[in-house]
Amino acid sequence: MSSKVVKATAAGCVIFLASPSMAAEGKILATAGLSQLEGSGGGGLTPWATLAGYDSRDETAASFFMTDVNVSDYRLSSIGVATSFYDRVELSLAQQTFVLPASLITGLSLSSEQIKQDVVGVKVRLYGDAVYSAYPQVSVGLQHKQLDSDFVASYLGAKDDSGTDLYASATKVHLGAVAGYNLVWNVTARATKANEMGLLGFGGPDNNDYQIMMEGSVGVLLSPNWVVGMEYRQKPSNLSSVEEDNWTDVFVSYMPNKSVNITTAYVDLGTVATKKDQKGVYLSMTGYLW
Repeated sequence: MSSKVVKATAAGCVIFLASPSMAAEGKILATAGLSQLEGSGGGGLTPWATLAGYDSRDETAASFFMTDVNVSDYRLSSIGVATSFYDRVELSLAQQTFVLPASLITGLSLSSEQIKQDVVGVKVRLYGDAVYSAYPQVSVGLQHKQLDSDFVASYLGAKDDSGTDLYASATKVHLGAVAGYNLVWNVTARATKANEMGLLGFGGPDNNDYQIMMEGSVGVLLSPNWVVGMEYRQKPSNLSSVEEDNWTDVFVSYMPNKSVNITTAYVDLGTVATKKDQKGVYLSMTGYLW
């Protein structure tokens, strides 16, 4: 993805955010979900079938987010914006910054301590409503990713510095299902070649074909404003030079109103780029404009 594409997409999102015609009051609190690390609406680790806004079928919406993940040896930050149109289509743009430990910087003689990746996403709701229909809401989407530099990815044996993930998600809210509290779950199937979400490139000597990875989330709404839950994300293993583990988290989200969402989580990323036991804290804030 070229810088021109990123700038054009960003400009389009900014124009949309400033549009006075936006109004998104048609959904109940918490149904917009969270902001996912790659920019899509959903959970923190995985996209959901829900869209990144409170728009109904005759409304539009927009949101912006900031996320910081601090684990034992690494730090990952992600910022971005998303727009949703008439409860049907979502567009998103995110930039991830992956901060490397000093030992890797010295060992690889890197000129920068950071790896940056741009992610442009599109999601389309196919059918269903997460709350009101008897069956789950189902959406399909893609996330196109581009690294700013392929030095580390190439060194580790990755085949490409860009790639596109394709996914399908199903999300359902069951009212009063757990001791009177609402239950939400999501299942996502992702076709991907990405190593560590693409931060370490795409494909490798062990595999250079798309693989289907499963992702899932489950949460309980303790009140209209509080959600607790957990997530799981399966990861591929394309690089013989480094091990890649599946990701998990346990999260708490607070939504005082439809304007803001604050989420904190304990994350376990396993081994990341030779560093084992990468566990730590996930913090994220999403602001909604409507």
